[in-house]
Amino acid sequence: MAKIATVITDMFEDIEYTSPKEALEAAGHELVTIDTKSGKDVQGKHGKKVQIDKAIDEVKAAEFDALFIPGGFSPDILRADDRVVAFVKKFMDDMKPTFAICHGPQLLITAKTLNGRDATGYKSIRVDIENAGAKFHDEEVFVCQKQLVTSRTPDDLPAFNREIVKLLEHKGR
Repeated sequence: MAKIATVITDMFEDIEYTSPKEALEAAGHELVTIDTKSGKDVQGKHGKKVQIDKAIDEVKAAEFDALFIPGGFSPDILRADDRVVAFVKKFMDDMKPTFAICHGPQLLITAKTLNGRDATGYKSIRVDIENAGAKFHDEEVFVCQKQLVTSRTPDDLPAFNREIVKLLEHKGR
């Protein structure tokens, strides 16, 4: 099963982490939480606490099969760190499965990896996605090139979870 790098920091959208995590773990996959420092707890917008497994300096994209970027303010905070941006960019450049919901595509924008792609995201970052060179799709989930799965809001989690699990299932064949 897949080992999934999860880049996350304070102010993540709780359900946009917990729901995909549950779906991925139920399918047998392993999630590793990554922030700027390991061993600390980060807190979601609604109080959920998540312990960070690894610091960004302790990991390489080659160690993982896929990347997961929960939404909330977390992606905006993380994109200020060049190490996190480079880590994210490597997944996209290598065409590894990448999952981003809500504001998650902000990290993909900063990594300059959306040009010529198709994506969705939270309404307020639509122009940012388009300015990054992607075609925006106002759909509950969008799968681009059998590699990038994006979604808009917590309401879209059932479709997002279904597609990320399905993509990993197909990649495993």
